[in-house]
Amino acid sequence: MIGTVLLAAVLVTAPASADPADPPPSQSDIREAERRAEGAADDVATIQAQIDTANADLEAAAIVAQQAAEAYNGARWRLAEARTAARQATRESRRADRALATVKADYRDAVLTTYVGGSPELDAFSAALDADGLSSLLDRGATAAIVQGEFEEKRAAYEDAAGDAEDAAQAAEDAATDAADAAADALTAKQDAESAVAAATAAAESVTAEKTRLLRRMARLEGISVALAEERQAALEQERQEQAALQAELEQQAEQEQAEEQPPAQEEPPAEEEPPADDTDDTGDTDDPVPPPPADQGGAAAAVAFARSQLGDPYVWAAAGPDAWDCSGLTMGAWAAGGKSLPHYSVAQYEQSTPISAGDLRPGDLVFWGSSSSAGSIYHVALYAGDGMIIHAPRTGRPVTLESMYYWVPPTHYARP
Repeated sequence: MIGTVLLAAVLVTAPASADPADPPPSQSDIREAERRAEGAADDVATIQAQIDTANADLEAAAIVAQQAAEAYNGARWRLAEARTAARQATRESRRADRALATVKADYRDAVLTTYVGGSPELDAFSAALDADGLSSLLDRGATAAIVQGEFEEKRAAYEDAAGDAEDAAQAAEDAATDAADAAADALTAKQDAESAVAAATAAAESVTAEKTRLLRRMARLEGISVALAEERQAALEQERQEQAALQAELEQQAEQEQAEEQPPAQEEPPAEEEPPADDTDDTGDTDDPVPPPPADQGGAAAAVAFARSQLGDPYVWAAAGPDAWDCSGLTMGAWAAGGKSLPHYSVAQYEQSTPISAGDLRPGDLVFWGSSSSAGSIYHVALYAGDGMIIHAPRTGRPVTLESMYYWVPPTHYARP
C-alpha cells in the first residue's frame, strides 16, 4: 500500500511537460519510478522500526525509574519502621532501668538488714542460748529461715531485673543500629532513584528529538506534512496500544475461564459405602475456598472519587499530594480518603491487603505490576475504577490518568485494602 501511494506521488509530482504533445512516460520511466517508490517504502519501514525501537527504549527507561522510585519508597518505609522500633526499644530500656532501680533498692535494704543488722545464723545461735525451751528455739530458727528466704528472693529478683535491663539496653542499641543502617539505605536508594529518574527524563527528551527527526524524514519521503506524519504516528501508536490491551485482556479472561473449568482433584473412594456427610463440621467450617472479604463500598467509592479528582495532576516520584503524585502515593491518598491507612510503598500495600484474582476486582481494589510472580518484585500500583479501567500516576511525563488496565502489560497482582 505504501509503495503504491509513493509511486502515485512520484508520478503525480513529476515535472509537468511544457508541451502537451510530449509522449507519456516510457517503460523505463515507470520502472525508475517504481524503484524509487520501493526504495522510499523500504526507508519508511526502516524509519518506523527506528521509531518503535526509540519507544521501547523510552518504556524500558521509565520502568527502571519506576523500580528505583518504589525502591526508595520502600527504603523510606523501612526507615520509618526502624525508627519506630528504635523508639519503642528505648522506652522499654528505660522502663527496665526504672524497674531495676526499684528492685536494686529492695535488694540493698535486704543486704543491710541481713548482713549489717545481723546474720540469720548468728541470730539463730543467740536464740538457742537464750531460749527458754525447745519450742522457742524452733520458732526463732524458723524466723531466721524466713528472713534468709526473703533475702534470696530479693537477690533473685535483682538478678532477673539486671538481666532484663541488660537485654533491653542491647535491644535498644541493636534497634538504633538498624535505624542507622536503614537511613543509609534510604539515602542510597534516593540517590539511585534520582539517577534513574534523570536517566528516564534524558531518555524521554532524546526519544522525542529522535522521533521528530525520523518523522520529518518520513514526511519528506511520503510527500506529506510533518504535522500529518506526527498525527498518523500518534494514531498508529494508539491503535497498537488498544490492540495490545484487548489481546492481553482476552488472554487473561481465557486463563481465568480455564482455571474455573479445571475439575477438582479426584480423591480415592472410601473402602465402604457411607451415607453422604454434611459439608459442614461441628464448627460450621466448610471445604469450599474462602471468598475474599466484601469490598467496603463506602470506603472504596470515596477512594475512587478522590483518585478521579486528581486526574491531570503531574507525576512526581516520591510525591504524595496534594497536587503531585507517584503511583503508591496516589493509592495511599485515595484510600486515606476512604478511611484506611496504607503505606507509601506498593509492596507493603499489597502485603497489608487481601490478595484477590482479576475476576474478583471491584472499584477501589488495587492492581499491581511486578517483574515476576513474587510480591517483592512489585514496582507499580493503580486503583481499579471499574469496567476494566484504572486510575494511576504512570511515570514521569505522564499525569494521573484514567485508562485501560491493560494499557501497558498485564498486571501481576491484585488486592483489596
